[in-house]
Amino acid sequence: MTGSTAWFRAECAGAPPVLAARAASFLAGEPEGTDAEVALERAAARALGATLAVPNDRAAAIDLLAADALITLALKARAASDPARLGEFAASLRQAGGRIR
Repeated sequence: MTGSTAWFRAECAGAPPVLAARAASFLAGEPEGTDAEVALERAAARALGATLAVPNDRAAAIDLLAADALITLALKARAASDPARLGEFAASLRQAGGRIR
């Protein structure tokens, strides 16, 4: 699945505007031809990194919510494009998340 920005916008329809905007800010800069699940995975890693950078700051809550939304969307994109490998992709996300500091 390609066209990560357009796919993201379609999937975020109806989401709280503040959350959608914050998640989009982490997705910004990804090349448009990148597979949606890959772009969303990288954006989620950036959001989680931002959360962990200021763990005791309440303002980081929106970054954590954005990370959760981006991971969820990455999984949804993989389920749509390659359902047979969804479990493998989920495991790789979990492992990658454990390495973010």
